[in-house]
Amino acid sequence: MRAAWRVAQVRAAEESLMRTLPGGALMQRAAAGLARRCADTLPRVYGSRVLLLVGPGNNGGDALYAGARLARRGAHVAAMLLDPERAHRGGLDALREAGGVTVDRPRGRVDLVVDGILGIGGRGGLREPAAATVAEISDVLHDTPVIAVDVPSGVDADTGAVTGMAIHADITVTFGVLKPGLMVGAGAVHSGIVELVDIGLGGYLDGDPALFVPDATDIAACWPRPGANDNKYSRGVVGLATGSAKYPGAAVLSVGGALAGPAGLVRYAGAAADAVRLHHPPVIASERVADAGRVQAWVCGSGLGTDERAYGELRAVLGAPVPVVLDADALTLLADARMSDWLRERDAPTVVTPHDGEFQRLAGGAPGDDRVAAATGLAARIGAVVLLKGDRTIIATPDGRVFVNPTGTAALATGGTGDILSGLLGSLLAGGVQAEHAALAAAYAHGLAGRLAAEGGPVTSADVASQLRESVAILTRG
Repeated sequence: MRAAWRVAQVRAAEESLMRTLPGGALMQRAAAGLARRCADTLPRVYGSRVLLLVGPGNNGGDALYAGARLARRGAHVAAMLLDPERAHRGGLDALREAGGVTVDRPRGRVDLVVDGILGIGGRGGLREPAAATVAEISDVLHDTPVIAVDVPSGVDADTGAVTGMAIHADITVTFGVLKPGLMVGAGAVHSGIVELVDIGLGGYLDGDPALFVPDATDIAACWPRPGANDNKYSRGVVGLATGSAKYPGAAVLSVGGALAGPAGLVRYAGAAADAVRLHHPPVIASERVADAGRVQAWVCGSGLGTDERAYGELRAVLGAPVPVVLDADALTLLADARMSDWLRERDAPTVVTPHDGEFQRLAGGAPGDDRVAAATGLAARIGAVVLLKGDRTIIATPDGRVFVNPTGTAALATGGTGDILSGLLGSLLAGGVQAEHAALAAAYAHGLAGRLAAEGGPVTSADVASQLRESVAILTRG
């Protein structure tokens, strides 16, 4: 898995590395990688028109040196110095020597904008006069590809928070290691495609990464596959206490998610048993958890309701000595004082899957700008794995490890998709996957299904369910 590191760790690693290098070598490495990506983005370098937005310090220096490299290849490079007195002198001299110029505002056509205003030390959004300058050229930024240097200006590199004006980048070229703010929250949206340029920091990083980001091979590696000697029971049995007479669709969707997973048998327990039998004939359906039979994992909550019957079913699920997924109404019930001891007394793994509103009920406050800290705080407090839903879903463990799913899509922001996710997650738990890895694998496959569904137009939860098997097939066949 790829790791993302906090700003303080990156700064310390850079300082250690620079002590072993000639002066300016690290900046030249960064500028070379940045210039290469700029060149790849342009239809052609010679004759293209590149605008550099240059702030003070090293971030602006990276942009200026990269601009000098492009100018030497025949590009027309113009730099807007947002703080001329503090512009990087060496970078500015290099740009001018290569034929680049400084300007007060864009002139004529612009083929590429390079955002070098603020680096990873920036906090709290763009301030004046940079904010005013960016606002004045908003039409250029809207109509032209934008490459950010290390992090989009205005994005908090540690948290992904965007608390003021910030640059929206199409591509972010980040140096040495990934930063958490490029992977989570609003920062991930502002960062666009993130490309990592190796500048040699690997051997100089101390401590643990802030978070991990998987790729498809990581997910495939943890996904169970049936063996020649397996049967439906050895592959795992998952139970679902979901849906109700009022919300039978939640049961149908969550069971559909479970059937796409690795478990060999699905049991359903609830008031929507008839609807489940109709839509999913392979499922063994009963009316209550107590009558469902033996399972290796439970999923509880989607469409369950919050009445006394629902309380009883949730207590039965939490009392079972197997991994449990809690979603939707189960989270509302869990916030009730009557349920507080049931979760703390569990020995088996528990995964909770809140969206922001449900998180607020559980935690007593909204996730806020630092979604990673919010998720890890809740996981530690309740002793459960937290899957905090969002465009970049976060999975946090009670011991402080954090994973971020990169396949999120706005297409999943529609009713019922969370039911599918919880069912798939339960199937992975029943198949023997460790709780945090099951949560990450389910989120990854679910996000991929959402992307596949979006290729056909507006997306419903039924569309996501229909694409889930294809997304699992893509992952498991490599």
